[in-house]
Amino acid sequence: MKKIAIIGTGYVGLVSGAGLAEFGNKVICADSNNNKIDQLKSGKIPIYEPGLKSLVEKNINKNRIAFSTDLEKAIHESEIIFIAVGTPSDDSGAADLSAVEAVSKIIAHNINNYKIVCTKSTVPVGTGDWIASIIKEESSGKEFDYVSNPEFLREGAAVNDFLYPDRVVVGTSSKKAFKEMREVYRPLYLNETPIVKTGVETAEMIKYASNSFLALKISYINEIANLCEAVGADVHQVAKAMGKDGRISSKFLHPGPGFGGSCFPKDIQALHSLGKEKNVILNTVEATIKTNAHQKNIALEKILKLVDNDISDSKVAILGLSFKPNTDDIRESPSSYIVNELVDRGAKINAYDPVADQNFKSNFPDINYFNDWRSCVTGADICAVMT
Repeated sequence: MKKIAIIGTGYVGLVSGAGLAEFGNKVICADSNNNKIDQLKSGKIPIYEPGLKSLVEKNINKNRIAFSTDLEKAIHESEIIFIAVGTPSDDSGAADLSAVEAVSKIIAHNINNYKIVCTKSTVPVGTGDWIASIIKEESSGKEFDYVSNPEFLREGAAVNDFLYPDRVVVGTSSKKAFKEMREVYRPLYLNETPIVKTGVETAEMIKYASNSFLALKISYINEIANLCEAVGADVHQVAKAMGKDGRISSKFLHPGPGFGGSCFPKDIQALHSLGKEKNVILNTVEATIKTNAHQKNIALEKILKLVDNDISDSKVAILGLSFKPNTDDIRESPSSYIVNELVDRGAKINAYDPVADQNFKSNFPDINYFNDWRSCVTGADICAVMT
């Protein structure tokens, strides 16, 4: 059992903290957001993720997970510190590392003995060296090792993904740190889950390369869907037959109005930004970004075509507000784009989502929300299934 601090209790931090506690570790999930920690202490999970609430409750009862706003104490009492703060895209498309930098300095100022500092946040290649240099300078040379341990969690299936991963990537140059990290994931190691040891830069690239490839796959099948519609082919049968090929697989071959969420859009933008910074042409990555933006517009054009491009005063029912099923995450969701465009054109919007409606209301408070899909579509001129 290892004593672990998770700095940041957002989606990645909370799921990782609960999962590491389930593996038998002693976990403190720390965050400077008082409201978020108060919610967690009262038993309320601030995000919707199937199975997460019960997993957290189970490990609270076993005294393996706790929540705190005292970051300094959490660092002092832990052997391994995971950085799990957000890295959103800035105006240029690059990752905003301001939160990572702030946490790195807090860690540096509170190292009281040997620590392993491990990044769960998705960060550009080269960030590990930068973090290590900050900690080394700010801590006056205190002893620590650095590890990159990227997450590969799908919203809506994150608990299962963490507890039963395809692989665990551990990027470090330290044999001691790798041995300790293997103990953190001991149940997986004993079950022969692949523990992939790499350098830090390689681990960072694995994360970006993986997410960008999956985004590319989605954009590809969306373009094939558009072509199928033009020639009279059934894209679902095409995708199913393609997926039977073991070289391709059926995963992420699901056509729709484009990808969204907290990961794919920002990660592929960050990879594209890195390519430009290093003067490396990434044509497929750039095409994926363009295709995804275009796909959302195609969905809009299909709706407008139904009313000869005059949507004013038409009532449109939008079913599904999150970027995918089984999550309340509306970041970069196609529905956000569609609703915004339709409202600007004078449409009246009815909206329904089983879990994401409250989050959507924060951005669109003036549209009509319903508690079930039947009520939502009643009296509508157009119905668009977006999730």
